[in-house]
Amino acid sequence: MAHQHTKGCCDGSKDSAPATAGAGRCHGPDMADAVLRFRNVAFRYDETPVFSPEVSFSLARGDFACIVGPNGGGKTTLLKLALGLLTPSAGEVEVMGGPPQATRGRVGYMPQHAQLDPKFPVTVVDVVMMGRLGRTGPIARYGRKDIDAASAAMESVNISALSNRPFSALSGGQRQRVLIARALSCEPEVLMLDEPTSNLDVAAQNDLYELLHELNKRMTLLLVSHDMGFVSKFVRTIICVNRHVDVHAAKEIAGDYISEMYGRDMRLIVHDHTHG
Repeated sequence: MAHQHTKGCCDGSKDSAPATAGAGRCHGPDMADAVLRFRNVAFRYDETPVFSPEVSFSLARGDFACIVGPNGGGKTTLLKLALGLLTPSAGEVEVMGGPPQATRGRVGYMPQHAQLDPKFPVTVVDVVMMGRLGRTGPIARYGRKDIDAASAAMESVNISALSNRPFSALSGGQRQRVLIARALSCEPEVLMLDEPTSNLDVAAQNDLYELLHELNKRMTLLLVSHDMGFVSKFVRTIICVNRHVDVHAAKEIAGDYISEMYGRDMRLIVHDHTHG
């Protein structure tokens, strides 16, 4: 079911400026601190449009934004457009002032399903170093800068002690931290994650949420998640996607809105103290 825009969200029409997430008001498209901007973006699989109407919004530098919505609503498509893995059918996407393909080296990405066989004989540091491949030469020979960046990434997610452990010997939560470190090893300004807590137990999820909260102190985060409790506790901006795309400050979202979007009852706990 498509949703009507709520107060404070732009409608993406020609006369409206894109909504700046987390601000609760509309801003012009030339806002200097925007790291991600969609301008009248449309996308189709064959002849089927994913979004209706076209999508327009922007995210400010330092934001912590989460894409939520039911399966099949367009969440991953929106994230892949932001990454430049998909090309819009119409409109344009900008990341840090340029096309996503041109700024990819400044963006870290953790996919939902990492194409990495857990039984493959690699160590933790081997996996983390994979994030440096785009910054090495054609022979993929690592230098001191690559090693230092990988070490800093492991330290930032508290896995330095695991560096020589086989990836296959790790727990689910440890593997997720390794994959986040791989994304961080390219020294990104923006970190994008697709369902980073899928298949983790509650304790591992909570640990990962705290880690993301710490990382947000030095970079912009954009992720896809179904965990509305997490969303209300840590996230500042919510991008609701169910063909229609609405952008809200997290504290503005009511439980009935979420229930309507998902088509079933959802529990939402709002933590106002996190919004200062």
